[in-house]
Amino acid sequence: MGAMQMRLAGWSLATVLLAAPTFAAEKKADASLVRIEKVDVLVSPVGPVVMLQARKRAIPVFVDAVVAESIQAALTGGKLPRPLTHDLMRSVLEAFDGKVAQVVVTLKERTFYGALTVIMGRSTRVFDSRSSDAIALAIHFKAPILVPPELLENSGLDMEPKDGRML
Repeated sequence: MGAMQMRLAGWSLATVLLAAPTFAAEKKADASLVRIEKVDVLVSPVGPVVMLQARKRAIPVFVDAVVAESIQAALTGGKLPRPLTHDLMRSVLEAFDGKVAQVVVTLKERTFYGALTVIMGRSTRVFDSRSSDAIALAIHFKAPILVPPELLENSGLDMEPKDGRML
């Protein structure tokens, strides 16, 4: 078990989500948003979790097993035996010369949201999405994942040791 997985073992879904403050689900992308630098998929005692990492902090987003598998395959360049929904969506968008331009993850009433920005031709649209689906598509398209700095600060886990201990 890796160090991050061990740190997560002390956390529960309720602790992470109930302690997190509320942010508006729809916020336009601007310079104040923080770009996620690294995404990891881990297994915690309560299920798969996607860790969105930036500025030495990580936001845990709990996902279902299928989304975790899709994200892990996209991160590693792996190919699954059958296409999952995110693979299908990527194929459809690419067939129509579309792409995911960016994803903004926010938190509202203890629920993560994804604002998925899609460009097709001269048209740009933002779609409300489950954060996990938006993250998966961003990774498939190598698009930036952005979060409000307040979300990273208030809901992110400290990745740096404090007094010799993590968290």
